[in-house]
Amino acid sequence: MPNAPGTIDPGYRGEIRVILLNLGREAYTVQAGDRIAQMIVARYEVAEWLEEPLAVSARGEGGFGSSGR
Repeated sequence: MPNAPGTIDPGYRGEIRVILLNLGREAYTVQAGDRIAQMIVARYEVAEWLEEPLAVSARGEGGFGSSGR
C-alpha cells in the first residue's frame, strides 16, 4: 500500500478505499473477502490556538545542536 498509513478525517462520508500496488512479477487478483488492510480508530481533539508572544529563552532561535548537548 503506497500511501500507508492513511488518515480519514472526521468529516469524510464516502466509501473507504485502499490503494494497492503489486511489485511482484506475477499478476495477483484480490478476491472478495481477502484481508488487504487494517484500520485503527483513534480519538482526535479539536484545538483552539491562542497566539501570544513567547518569552525570551537562552537558546533563542538556534536550531539543532545549538543547545551544546
